[in-house]
Amino acid sequence: MKVVLQRSKKASVTVDGTVTGAIDHGYVLLVGLTHTDTHQDAAYTAKKIASLRLFEDEDGKMNRSIDETGGAILSVSQFTLYGDTRKGRRPSFIEAARPETAQPLYDYFNEQLRSYGLTVETGVFGAMMDVSLVNDGPVTIIVESK
Repeated sequence: MKVVLQRSKKASVTVDGTVTGAIDHGYVLLVGLTHTDTHQDAAYTAKKIASLRLFEDEDGKMNRSIDETGGAILSVSQFTLYGDTRKGRRPSFIEAARPETAQPLYDYFNEQLRSYGLTVETGVFGAMMDVSLVNDGPVTIIVESK
């Protein structure tokens, strides 16, 4: 499992002209799943993200977690994170999990985040989405389960 986490001031996802998820400050998560990922990978990654200290304290040091700042999460499924560009000019997505495997695991991952008391908004799995983001920092972290 691979998640690109971006700290944001404001973010939203739109599908066919309709906003399906929006947050003020918090994290935008681009979530990629591979065919070997399990519930354990999703639980580990959710716990790691929930506990990361990526927000500044009074001294300007990254020392506060998302729940300490009242932040929310916008989670967006992103199979292209497993695109392999080593050969040719067009990426291969053979390492990305098939939708019938990925969607239940993506849903489980979001439920795990919610179990930590976090507000989680989402896009629409498998849809073409427009993601709008005001990056804060910018702070971008890659979190992987393996």
